[in-house]
Amino acid sequence: MAASHQNTRSPVREGVVGFMLGAVGGCALGVTETPADQAMAEIITGSLLKPITDGVKTVGPLGLGTLLGATAITSAMTTAIAGVSGAALAALLLIRLKSNGVAGLGGFEWLTAGLVAALSTTACGAALGFAIEHLTRKSGIVALLWALGIFTILKMLVHVSVQLTCREMESHSLLQLSTGAQEWEQSRLEAMEAEQRERVTVEIEQRIIALETKNGEEGPEHRAAWEAHRQEREEMERLRKEAGEQRTVQQRLTNLMPKYVEYLAFSGIPMTVTAVVTAGFGIFGYGEYRFVFVILLTLVLCMAFMLMRSMHLHFWMFTGCVGMFATFATAVLTVHAGQEAAGLALRMQQVGQMLSNETIVVQMDHRSSLEAIAAGFFVSKVCQVGLGATVGGPLNPKVLDKAIVGGCVATVAILSIVEASSVILGVGGVTGALLGAVGAAGLSLGAAAAVAVQCSSWAGTISTTAGMLFAALAIGKWNIVNTGLHVLVAYMFAMINPY
Repeated sequence: MAASHQNTRSPVREGVVGFMLGAVGGCALGVTETPADQAMAEIITGSLLKPITDGVKTVGPLGLGTLLGATAITSAMTTAIAGVSGAALAALLLIRLKSNGVAGLGGFEWLTAGLVAALSTTACGAALGFAIEHLTRKSGIVALLWALGIFTILKMLVHVSVQLTCREMESHSLLQLSTGAQEWEQSRLEAMEAEQRERVTVEIEQRIIALETKNGEEGPEHRAAWEAHRQEREEMERLRKEAGEQRTVQQRLTNLMPKYVEYLAFSGIPMTVTAVVTAGFGIFGYGEYRFVFVILLTLVLCMAFMLMRSMHLHFWMFTGCVGMFATFATAVLTVHAGQEAAGLALRMQQVGQMLSNETIVVQMDHRSSLEAIAAGFFVSKVCQVGLGATVGGPLNPKVLDKAIVGGCVATVAILSIVEASSVILGVGGVTGALLGAVGAAGLSLGAAAAVAVQCSSWAGTISTTAGMLFAALAIGKWNIVNTGLHVLVAYMFAMINPY
């Protein structure tokens, strides 16, 4: 829905269209609720819960919360970057093929890029989920700590290699530009002269037509020739405009890759440091002490202060801080769940039910594990919705409606594929693959949020937001707080342009 079209609509019509588009985006979010709850229920009731519960005894509830939170958010970030990178590479390849004269690509390059993004995100999430499940079952929850550290180092090595490659390509292109600078300047002058001659030709043609009309002469042959020349000029102008747009898109997609590789390399460092510190205290036997919470809070605040006070605030710094605070919230909820279990046991003892210390500890560990899993699911979904919104929000206003519908269709398609292959993927693979569906839903929500912001009247903005909330609650679950938080995150990240 283009902005120019919005300005010509009445507030009532704009509100109706906005509500329908918002409802489509809300449906994309709502359909992910039930599969995510089913995947979490399988983890809670299955054999995967035991190594997680045993991890509480090893790293403590605070360490377990930070470890699962950091793992979940890192997985969400990685799958989102896989989708964006796959879409960018596919779009670049198809645009270059189109510019080289390959027929049959008109209008399908962006559809293909969207399909590649959905498949890349889903495949990457399934692979990460399967690996996390395998590590947890085989080596326990501490294996995730080593995996996070190794994965962080690998991402930084990938960033360094990409930077070196980009510098080499840039230096090569600079040499080419220096050798061809004079030719470029000559071609620019020739283009300016051709444009000036074209303007003079148009003025002469207009004057001749005016004189013929004044003298009563029709001149059909001349008019047909002038009309043919005019159509030829318009066709050349159209081709020149399309070529300029393609060059602009190619430049943006080329600049996109290093930025997202930088985001992949550095955004997970704050969460990894937080998880390593708290899990390290737990491994050495200090996981139950309150001073660990104070150290964790101080560490989170110091890293957030240093990142946000940076002279050049990058997208990875902002998202890294958001992920770090989400990890901290997961840890706090995990500790709070254990304390609630201890309080419940104390009240049971006061009414005459005798519980041993071993039983109380088992209940506390079980409750902490359940809360860590639930909180990890929630923060990974919110993170994926936000990252999807950063892709859907900055899109061209002319294609926002297509992005909303396309994101919703992709969400349903991914959920169907994941459900059909659930036996092959396993619990971890299904859980990771669901991140692809949530990312597509985030793209749809981000595009809907952009439509709401670009509406010319408050009626359109409010109607679009109401459509998002109503559809998400009706299709999913009537959890106003969780749904409202997802929509709020979609609005916030849709206004961010990471490119």
